[in-house]
Amino acid sequence: MAAASIPVDLSNPGQVFACLGFLETAHILIGDAKGGFDWTREDDVRFRLAANGGANPIECVLRFLDEATVTAVAPAGSTNNASKWKIDTVTDDSGSFPFGDPSRPDVFPARLTDASGRSVTIDHWGDETHRRDRVKFWAGAGGYPGVALARDVLDRIRGRAGDHSDAPFSLNAEQSSSFRFDWRRDYVPMDAGFSPNEHKSTMVMQGYPVVELLATVGLTNARPRRHDRLHYSYGVAGVVGAELYDPMFLRASLGSRKPPFPGMPFRLFAMQLDWPGQEGQARCITNVNEETLPS
Repeated sequence: MAAASIPVDLSNPGQVFACLGFLETAHILIGDAKGGFDWTREDDVRFRLAANGGANPIECVLRFLDEATVTAVAPAGSTNNASKWKIDTVTDDSGSFPFGDPSRPDVFPARLTDASGRSVTIDHWGDETHRRDRVKFWAGAGGYPGVALARDVLDRIRGRAGDHSDAPFSLNAEQSSSFRFDWRRDYVPMDAGFSPNEHKSTMVMQGYPVVELLATVGLTNARPRRHDRLHYSYGVAGVVGAELYDPMFLRASLGSRKPPFPGMPFRLFAMQLDWPGQEGQARCITNVNEETLPS
């Protein structure tokens, strides 16, 4: 197995979700992925990842993103498509489509596919179980769908991501819209005192595309714990020595308030959101605090 690590800010929920995105993507593309957070040094907190083969698993995931294209996925017999946004729609004939035929284009699953045919699907935003929160923070923009946001993110990092394997979460780009997972880009106009959207000729927001895209992948099999629409919490599982964890433990940790098993280093964070525009539509992260673990 090959191993690598990257710096991560545990108080940035998008970065934590994106670490799980690295884990999920490496598990699909390479196999037998394991990971964990290492805060042995508080001035250099890392996410550690290992997977099959001899290649750097972080770089393998980023090279995949460099090549990937996006298609929308619809169930067999669907008449819906994403052509309005100039995105091809493919049909899933497997009989295991994750939810009903999407009546709204914003929740089409997005399939990322590279030149060799390897693919990763993002579909958490259409979850209809009513037991797991969709964690869908973006809204509005005429029903602009997740597949289009994913396409836009890839366009901003294409050909550049693989060269940032040492610190992929620092890769920034001009980004007028996003999934709202990295709060370094977001703002509430009333709190900021102005809206950058009204100054587009002189001001373009800088976003962090690798965080945004891989955070959506990281929520495939895990969710932070929802308390209400503007309050969530998330947990992170720490490593002990050289030990890394199977994906199931990091998935369970994300939505937990306690470690999945005794003795696991564990930290818990609370995040507060607000409405950047009309209440009930888009949400953005405004504050994150570390919490004391419940006894």
